[in-house]
Amino acid sequence: MAKIIVDDIELDVPAEYTLLQACEAAGAEIPRFCFHERLSIAGNCRMCLVEVKGGPPKPTASCAMNVRDLRPGPNGEPPVVLTKSPMVKKAREGVMEFLLINHPLDCPICDQGGECDLQDQAMAYGVDTSRYAENKRAVEDKYIGPLIKTSMTRCIQCTRCVRFTTEVAGVAELGAIGRGEDMEITTYLEAALSSELQGNVADLCPVGALTQRPYAFHARPWELVKTESVDVMDAVGSNIRVDTRGREVMRVLPRLNEDVNEEWISDKARYIWDGLKTQRLDRPYVRVGGKLKSASWPEAFAAIAAKVKGVPGNRIGGLIGDVASVEEAFALKTLLASLGSANIDCRQDGAKLDPSLGRASYLFNSSIAGIEQADALLIIGSNPRLEASVLNARIRKRWLQGNFPVGLIGEHVDLTYPYDYLGAGSDTLVDLVGSGTFADTLKNAQRPLILIGQGALARPDGAAVLALAARLAVSVGAVKDGWNGFSVLHNAASRVGALDIGAVPGEGGLDAVAMTNPGGVDVLFALGADEIDIAPGAFVVYLGTHGDRGAHRADVILPGAAYTEKSGTYVNTEGRAQLANRAAFPPGEAREDWAVLRALSDVIGHKLPFDSLHELRSRLYAAHPHLARLDHVEPADPAALIALAGAGGGNPASGAFKAAVTDFYLTNPIARASAVMAECSALAHSRLAAAAE
Repeated sequence: MAKIIVDDIELDVPAEYTLLQACEAAGAEIPRFCFHERLSIAGNCRMCLVEVKGGPPKPTASCAMNVRDLRPGPNGEPPVVLTKSPMVKKAREGVMEFLLINHPLDCPICDQGGECDLQDQAMAYGVDTSRYAENKRAVEDKYIGPLIKTSMTRCIQCTRCVRFTTEVAGVAELGAIGRGEDMEITTYLEAALSSELQGNVADLCPVGALTQRPYAFHARPWELVKTESVDVMDAVGSNIRVDTRGREVMRVLPRLNEDVNEEWISDKARYIWDGLKTQRLDRPYVRVGGKLKSASWPEAFAAIAAKVKGVPGNRIGGLIGDVASVEEAFALKTLLASLGSANIDCRQDGAKLDPSLGRASYLFNSSIAGIEQADALLIIGSNPRLEASVLNARIRKRWLQGNFPVGLIGEHVDLTYPYDYLGAGSDTLVDLVGSGTFADTLKNAQRPLILIGQGALARPDGAAVLALAARLAVSVGAVKDGWNGFSVLHNAASRVGALDIGAVPGEGGLDAVAMTNPGGVDVLFALGADEIDIAPGAFVVYLGTHGDRGAHRADVILPGAAYTEKSGTYVNTEGRAQLANRAAFPPGEAREDWAVLRALSDVIGHKLPFDSLHELRSRLYAAHPHLARLDHVEPADPAALIALAGAGGGNPASGAFKAAVTDFYLTNPIARASAVMAECSALAHSRLAAAAE
């Protein structure tokens, strides 16, 4: 620790702190444009100038000088830094005047207006006049893709966007060309950005040079109601803020959570909101004469009750979709149990995960933040860049720190960081368990991490692959006191929560594949299940939000609420229970899913034992207490993994692991209803086609 005096306040700070960090630790406010805590230091904007006594007779950029670089006083006194002296005030006014020389000052038409760093700091640290009378510089706007709108005349060359895409996203496609007054930020060859995290540059931009194209000219920030929620586009559980105006979702922004998503979100999480408005189911439908016709709620319930009546419990089943909350999954499980059915499954993709094997067998046990403590990584059957973009950025962050070997078994893909390609499938995994160079690398690591994806588990031999991966994890020391590196990466936001409540076939029950095959069940309740084909024969009751695959197959459609339209619990891939709050209301006659199931249960004569969301959660928490501990990761017992490794499970069949996600932008009904996601998907496909030529 080093002593320093900031504005007459003496404090001890780490010697590696920058002066900016030391000043903020003392409670001083330091303006900045180019500096960002998660990016490398550029020192471009000079807005963070401070005065260092005994230093050079000029202001010092506080972001680019460390405390250790300061000289003590003549008698050994701590170095003195001033943040409010006349020199600092004059220097900041000068810097702001320079920044505004070429800025177009088009705040009335700028989407950044009202939440613009340049606006705020010009008010706080600038002057009210300009001595510059010459013509302003103008820069041609650049096309960098369908998500980010550019107005490059506003750019102050802070280079935050360049550093983010290069360092965090790992896609070096933005850069500066020209020098001096001719310097411009652009993509190389003026092509669209390819990163799945590119939307974050709009948050980072301190002016209106980069804004969100789909949101352009839609609303002003003071018009919007802000609601804290959780993203369900993948299983990371990124913390988000949903901004609404009236009943309409206008945009989605990230919230800070150091343990989950830091302050980033994927483009799918950010720009999905237009899919919440299109192809929505807003009234019940009943299939009559082969065609779906709109009906009232009593008519829809009566049609279901007439079909369920007389059908034995073992001929009724339920599927839980990928974006269902824990509450509605629990309600469906309770309803099926009251009907005498053990046929329920949350694994639409056929993944061989089972709560009976222990909670540790399906969690990301190292935790997402724990990736930064790992010192070796093996990825099995997964492409984290497409399956969990924010988590992939965390892996890249760890790789940038050095001494982090990465191995991959599966499809050869671009992960934004280098890795050793070990092989394509289960044969490579079998060989690795026996011996191998990378196995030795894992054994020599203090905290090895084994990441296994759904591409390896959603196969007929998925149970054997899971057991083999557990055996490898135990043999290389990834499961030991103080560290559990066996980590399952999920794709579906609902999966871990549904597994936690036991939404898998009971004794003698049928799984998702068996229920959807010909002759599987007579009545099938599909709770937002759109990623599976249901064979003809079954009477399908679809409870969901969009006119997607599940609704096309349904005999009765019950309109439900999307994740922004209800209060629901979601458990992310590491086992962290989080609450998504209602930001808007469902359209038309649509209702919250648990309420629909409760009303239906009354009509079919098996009334569910709760009348409100509070009562439902009371029963849920009584049965599964860990779900009540929000934003807390309940550690799983690693003994389950040791037992799984010792139990065997048979030898997996030969064959390559296939990717669980092939199109990042179209993975669920909301995404497939989004015009923005469709445009991004088409662009990604054209980019792949061009690369293949």
